[in-house]
Amino acid sequence: MDGTGGSAYVADLLIRGDSIAYIGEVDSSMIRVKYAYDAKGKVLSPGFIDPHSHGDPLRNNEFRNFLAMGVTSICLGQDGYHAPVENLSNWMKEVQEKQPGVNILPFVGHATLREMSGIGYSPDPGQKQMDKMISMLNDAFVKGAWGLTTGLEYRPGFYAKDEELLELAKVTGDYGRMIMSHVRNEDDDQIENSLRELIRQGQYCKVHVSHMKSVYGRGRRRAEKLLGLLDSARLKNVRITADVYPYNASYTGIGIVFPDWALPPNNFEKIKKEKRYKLEGFLAKKVIKRNGPKATLFGTPPYAGKTLEEVAKEKGKSFEKVLIDDIGPSGASAAYFVMNENLQERLLQDPFSMVSSDGSPTMRHPRGYGSFVKIIQTYVLEKYLFSLEEAVYKMTGLTALTLGLEDRGFIKVGNKADILIFDPNELRANATYESPHELATGISAIWLNGKLVMEDNRFVETGNGRVLRAKFKL
Repeated sequence: MDGTGGSAYVADLLIRGDSIAYIGEVDSSMIRVKYAYDAKGKVLSPGFIDPHSHGDPLRNNEFRNFLAMGVTSICLGQDGYHAPVENLSNWMKEVQEKQPGVNILPFVGHATLREMSGIGYSPDPGQKQMDKMISMLNDAFVKGAWGLTTGLEYRPGFYAKDEELLELAKVTGDYGRMIMSHVRNEDDDQIENSLRELIRQGQYCKVHVSHMKSVYGRGRRRAEKLLGLLDSARLKNVRITADVYPYNASYTGIGIVFPDWALPPNNFEKIKKEKRYKLEGFLAKKVIKRNGPKATLFGTPPYAGKTLEEVAKEKGKSFEKVLIDDIGPSGASAAYFVMNENLQERLLQDPFSMVSSDGSPTMRHPRGYGSFVKIIQTYVLEKYLFSLEEAVYKMTGLTALTLGLEDRGFIKVGNKADILIFDPNELRANATYESPHELATGISAIWLNGKLVMEDNRFVETGNGRVLRAKFKL
């Protein structure tokens, strides 16, 4: 299954160095090979590519959680944040020296640029600050960043206005790069406005909706309306795509349930004293709207593995008082069971939607350990949402085309040899919300840049990943 979505076919494949040298029928008596692998009866596909991933390659560089589910390349620098370094090229070199376990495609983050340029939380940056941010963005693209990410639901990205975002989109388009966006608000009554904001940026560059969802939205019909909005934009020559992960709980900081006026740069301790009653009322309504305190599952100590409802019972007080007095807006991260399965499945089926994990090696959410295997295990073999060939395309070729990654994502001569062998019936996403760090199983073998790195659920070699730089084009 070559990553195009076309029908599977039978062939031998030869690897020379780090690349695919030949595809077809091989007479083994005519050539000398160092290693032969019998994949008869199994699927050979390109390594999966994760367009929205998290992790620190300088602290946890093996990324076995990704490899175990067949992911050979990941995109880092998401939601508006990248490593706060002046020279991105030096950071890339340092990451490469650490010998990452997977290929890494670095993105530059809007929020980090805001902080490094001195704009911070200001809604109205001065011209000198804008010039500095644009200069840093130019430099990042020259050094090989694949695009710009925004996290407009988070601070300080939240304070950016249309004018600022459009200026950055123009620069991004000048380099032929893309904007990946955690849009401003994913709630069902705000998601359309959020998508329109991104579509406006799409007049200048490719744009992409990160982990597309509708919080509180329900049903396929609602999904159709959202997808129709994107289709209408494409008719106006906006190049817009999306990624979706196959779980119905999101994961982010608990600040997501707090009001804007209680978040930075506002002083929370002052808000707590002066607007206590108003804050309690807001939190009570917000959490109930998000399916109640039982639908918030903490992923960070000291409450990891417990719901907000359980913590409140343990402390003998209301959940809103726990949020204010014991946790605060920056005191925890959690999984939030706020998404509708039918709606999310329809988003995933769209031909312009690809698969992501939005996960990391340390996050307490099963998506970082199971997403790509779950697509096949659940949505191909159990629910029949799409064919295996289509699923492989959504995890390989479509992502490579979207990113502009020219030498991976497809099985073809000359491409880098990032290759998976698997029996789809053996794949298991073992991670759960209770045990989120269980590695997936069932991938028979993985080659990364031409080297065998995993065989029979055993890591053979680590550190064969590369930091991939986007080609400099003007």
